[in-house]
Amino acid sequence: MNTKPTIWQKMGLQDWFVKKETFAVKEPVPGLKPDDVFRYIVEKFYESIDQLSFANRIVFYHEYIICFNPQDYNRFMDNNKGIFGLIIQESVKQFYQILKEFTEKGKTVQPGSNKWVFRFVSHPDHKPGDKSFIGKLMPGKTLQHEENLQVTYIPRQTGIAETFDVNPDILAGFNHYSDGYYEVPYKTELVHNVPAHVATPANLFAKLEVIVPDKAFAGKKITYLMKNEEILIAGKESIHMNGEIFSIPSEWVNSPHLRIRFHQPLGKFYLASFGEKTMLNEHEVFQSQVEKPHWVELPVNSRMVLNGIVGINIYKP
Repeated sequence: MNTKPTIWQKMGLQDWFVKKETFAVKEPVPGLKPDDVFRYIVEKFYESIDQLSFANRIVFYHEYIICFNPQDYNRFMDNNKGIFGLIIQESVKQFYQILKEFTEKGKTVQPGSNKWVFRFVSHPDHKPGDKSFIGKLMPGKTLQHEENLQVTYIPRQTGIAETFDVNPDILAGFNHYSDGYYEVPYKTELVHNVPAHVATPANLFAKLEVIVPDKAFAGKKITYLMKNEEILIAGKESIHMNGEIFSIPSEWVNSPHLRIRFHQPLGKFYLASFGEKTMLNEHEVFQSQVEKPHWVELPVNSRMVLNGIVGINIYKP
């Protein structure tokens, strides 16, 4: 027995009454996580190197402006205060590791500024999960600001000044001007230190580490690898003498000042001093003439002080 089609079937409206209407349900966009922000910053650092570097020189941005959706920004600032500081610490640590890898490949890594700057901001046109980036080379000097363990700011939502405490570990090394703005000093030694895993050449006799008081080297060590059995240590003034010369960029070092020799048969180092004053392990070394050096034994892991201010440590490589 055939059933006659209903009028609703003839009109093509039967499905509207018999079946429930289904709609596509949009899943909510997940909010940004700290790891998303960290990876985004490192990604932009790589991009800046790729876009700005030339010849054998590595060039990169020093200022990073990261923009979020207001909802994401407020969630970071209201619920996770201090998280941006931790993200910056890990980001800068990764920056130095990347730059050190370029240095080991023989690339020239010279910063365009003496600081890193990070700005975290929001924009009403950004949707939840969106993020954007502006980078700058930003040459210039770091302004000195006192650290404070309390930060006062005025949220745009309320216009009422608020003060909150910040963990001192988070602010260490930071200049914190206002909410979402951070400065971190650039540390050259974290890029140019000689890696511990580099194989030692067969003809490397010793490693010298020098600390000088000059402002240009404040907080830094000068490393020198002794590749000859005998070297002469001098200051800024140029001298013309035979053999390998290690010139220390300081006016506190005489030219010449020291001669260091490795005696192969005994496997020992010896030292002769020509400068005004040389201390070896807190004992003054006799000042001799270049033509008639007076040699004294120089134990490994010793400390020398030239003219009471320039320090030199000698190690086995």
